[in-house]
Amino acid sequence: MRGGAANPGTHIRGHHPALASRDRLAEAREQFLTGMAGESRGGLAGVRDIIMASWRRSRGWQVAADRIDLSYFGHPDLDTPLTRAAIPVLWQLRENLEGQPISIILTDPTGLVLARLRADGGLDRHLDKVQLAPGFSYSERLVGTNGIGTALEGGRTAHVFGHEHYAENLEDLACAGTPIRHPVTGKTVGLIDLTCWRKDAGPLLIALSRTTADQITRALLADSSERELGLLQEYRRACRHAPGIVLALSSDMVLTNDLARQVLDPGDQMVLVGQAADALASHQASSIDIDLPTGARARLHCRPVSAGDRSAGGIVHVRLLGPGPAASPGEAGQSGAAPAEPGRAEPSAAAVSRGGGGSAHDTGGTARRAGRAPMPLPGLVGSGPLWLRACRAVEAGRESAEWLVLEGEPGVGKLALLRAVHQRRDPSGRFRVLDAAEAGNPKWSAEARHELLEGYGDLVIQHVDRLGPRQRSALASALEARSAHRVDSPWLAVTLSHYGSDDLARVLRFFPGTVEVPPLRHHIDDLHELVPFFLGRLGRHTRVSCSPEAMQLLLRFGWPANVEQVWQVLRRVVQHRRSGVIQPQDLPPECWSVSRRLLTPLESMERDAITAGLLASNGNKVQAAEALGMSRATIYRKIREYGIVAPAGV
Repeated sequence: MRGGAANPGTHIRGHHPALASRDRLAEAREQFLTGMAGESRGGLAGVRDIIMASWRRSRGWQVAADRIDLSYFGHPDLDTPLTRAAIPVLWQLRENLEGQPISIILTDPTGLVLARLRADGGLDRHLDKVQLAPGFSYSERLVGTNGIGTALEGGRTAHVFGHEHYAENLEDLACAGTPIRHPVTGKTVGLIDLTCWRKDAGPLLIALSRTTADQITRALLADSSERELGLLQEYRRACRHAPGIVLALSSDMVLTNDLARQVLDPGDQMVLVGQAADALASHQASSIDIDLPTGARARLHCRPVSAGDRSAGGIVHVRLLGPGPAASPGEAGQSGAAPAEPGRAEPSAAAVSRGGGGSAHDTGGTARRAGRAPMPLPGLVGSGPLWLRACRAVEAGRESAEWLVLEGEPGVGKLALLRAVHQRRDPSGRFRVLDAAEAGNPKWSAEARHELLEGYGDLVIQHVDRLGPRQRSALASALEARSAHRVDSPWLAVTLSHYGSDDLARVLRFFPGTVEVPPLRHHIDDLHELVPFFLGRLGRHTRVSCSPEAMQLLLRFGWPANVEQVWQVLRRVVQHRRSGVIQPQDLPPECWSVSRRLLTPLESMERDAITAGLLASNGNKVQAAEALGMSRATIYRKIREYGIVAPAGV
């Protein structure tokens, strides 16, 4: 070994599943995708829990399993702290792996491929064919289960072999990805992935991925400590000597003083950060006046900060000038800055928040928000009474250190709400999430026990209703030990979709309170804020707005998958409508239905075909029935069954 990597003589080929096992996995995948399997709550035989959880996420995000067709995001920036630290480490690894068909891939924290070091010709050609190349994103939302996206979703090393991939184009590959965490902030700043042919995969692939990520982290520490320390000192000096709103920005973090959080609406904060980042990019001091989404105007005085010969970011002083011109309904929310993680924010119910150390903020809203008191929690969108009541209840529980259960349908924003409360109450503190969907891993229970007895900060255990009997018993024992011996560590919350039986009683008895997070259909009017918010994220380089007619369709839809479904719908819309105003015909077929339940894949295909036929025939049901080869009686029955809103004159 040299530099922590394998020497040229080290062979990667090792233990991998037998052919029969691969065939069983392929069969399980096919059964999962077609809905033909007797898929139990615990998963399918022979499928690892982490893979099953990823398959379910991929299906929920409607990722195509039979093809990979990605958008090119442009040539990536290779002059960043991450790339400067990582590229020398990766070239050293490549030299040590000379002659072995392994591709070394570096991505940003969203899964966007930044660099790919050449393997052998055959593997490189295949990776080009499946678009695993610089400028394309391999996030799980776009590609489904894969070593890059699944590792980023889980926040830990993930290996995906052969038929475990969601997309069939990747079944000949094996990959191991490890997130790269910033050594100071703890935030995920990128990922290292090693990809080879499935037949050549072995345990060494995973070990190399981890050790390489560790080397990059050490290189980041050497590069960033001086810059971040310099920025922090300037920020503290500015807060002491300059009253008013003060921000400090770098490529890795945003600092705001208490006055900024008290005075500024979350949407205004996001716009200020984006405009300040653009101004500081010139590395020159400047002053600019901007209009904010709530109608106010602000003057920004931006001053770059350097450490040595490198930029460390900048200090921004903000002065509010009073109300500005009112935003029109079609333009509100469109002046927001580009999100911190370009183009791929993580939506979750009436909130958006990502990462353990930071929060994303509302980039806008509609004109009806002007004058409204700002939300008490950063990054949350929505003003429905049930939603606000859940927000207040969680914040009160966090303030009183009372452990909480958050109950609600998938996608309603339980985890995002907990992150926002953490960001409000302890923005620099640790925020740890354990996913019980991964409890099949033998190490999960030990890790949960360690966090409960030795951890610090805020701890969230997701999906506790997915725990099996053995894991429930282990967690209950850890909670009992924590209750008996520790009184000063971490605040704890658990999330679940439903109680089901009394099997969780032994676990939940340690949690005095339960907060019900409402489904979107119970605060549907919040779509007026969610839609422009998400459009601001998705169309960050262009202006995209929603027409009143399209909004009416969105308001009528039942959203059985909650706000995650809103994000996915708008993401698909913006792929075709990149600027201008979204009209009803721009919306996918599912939005023309008012069904209150999730449809099977076959039902969804049928609904979509009927809706497309009605759109093509300008709402004429007879013509649509003839084009689809069905009787009038059948199409009328299907329209009623799926709750399709027949288009008229579109």
